[in-house]
Amino acid sequence: MRYFAIAAALFAVTACSPTATEEPTAADATSVEAVATAEPADMAADGKPTAGTYRITDADGTVSTEVLAEDGTFTSTAADGKVETGRWEQKSTDVFCVTMDAEGAKQECYNEAIDANGVWSSTDSEGSTSTVERVES
Repeated sequence: MRYFAIAAALFAVTACSPTATEEPTAADATSVEAVATAEPADMAADGKPTAGTYRITDADGTVSTEVLAEDGTFTSTAADGKVETGRWEQKSTDVFCVTMDAEGAKQECYNEAIDANGVWSSTDSEGSTSTVERVES
């Protein structure tokens, strides 16, 4: 009886396995490659989920607080109390984009990196760099 169960299991595995004559299709190769190179969705430069609260210090020393909600919206509060809202998108761990809620606003993306000293920088399309700090709650 034991040999029958082993033989049946081997037969089942063999029947489900592709034969030696089956070649992977281009679609199979593409989907495997995409899975292998995909980065986790919504992962910030620090390796944590993007949603959260951040202190942003611009090159001129101006500080603002940004709250990124899990639903893809954000609120930015400047030191003077001015509040702006919009939508965020984490395209990869090193590219973060925002679209302000203002009519006609276009998406703006920032290149982000953490240097050897642990300083997180965010550089806009014009070359202006800010320092990013995650505020733990």
